[in-house]
Amino acid sequence: MSSSCGTDDPPPAAPPATSPAAPSPATPPEKIKPAPVSPAQMAKLPIATTYATLRRAPRDPRPFGTASGIIVHPKGKQVIYSRPGGPPVAVLPPTQLEDPTWVPVVQTLPGWARILLPSRPNRSTGWIHTGDGGVRTARSTHRVRVDLAARRLRLFDAGRRTGSWAVAVGTDRTPTPAGRTFLLASVSPEHPTYSPLFLALGAHSGALRTFAGGPATIALHGWPDRAAFGREVSYGCVRVPAAALRALSRVPLGTPVMITR
Repeated sequence: MSSSCGTDDPPPAAPPATSPAAPSPATPPEKIKPAPVSPAQMAKLPIATTYATLRRAPRDPRPFGTASGIIVHPKGKQVIYSRPGGPPVAVLPPTQLEDPTWVPVVQTLPGWARILLPSRPNRSTGWIHTGDGGVRTARSTHRVRVDLAARRLRLFDAGRRTGSWAVAVGTDRTPTPAGRTFLLASVSPEHPTYSPLFLALGAHSGALRTFAGGPATIALHGWPDRAAFGREVSYGCVRVPAAALRALSRVPLGTPVMITR
């Protein structure tokens, strides 16, 4: 993994009576079932990874809201929907960058969970059906907060601050994107250069489409020159001291990360 440091057409005709109708607003949430997706349909859906762009995925309605800490892992390929009972928009795979996929839940309804996604555009979300046993649910007690104005990263566990470090963040031309995201994967380079570990986030550079051959995924990673910490000097990634990287490496995947300006 490489990281970056409408038309006005007339409405369609009503479907025939034999077509499945979308749930009405009065339908109780527990009665909303996922639209059936055939294997052929699933094969045509984009895979929600850091390399993908999900043009039909809904955006996070509360990009600076507090996540609950609930995280989910798909046991197999899981269809992502635009809304409970709505059309499919992508597929969530069980692995990301060779690590198990864990994503945070930001909204729930009976049998459904709205999750943050690791793909472009930033702040993409989707709904997965949780009522069929296809996902494993856990909770992360950790939180990571990055204050861009103060150039500082703080780590919390069960509401208690366990670490605070000066860090390097993006420049005006290559800013670190703000909003809530999450720890997507832990990547150890085969031949480390400036960092032994990259903690990829579910966010991308807004200024760069690619970086070093990758999709410009934002990451938390180490940096050998301590003079960089406390400054705006990166390509968008958050450069952290060695002690911070060690502490962050123990944080579960899927843990929410809040980046504020």
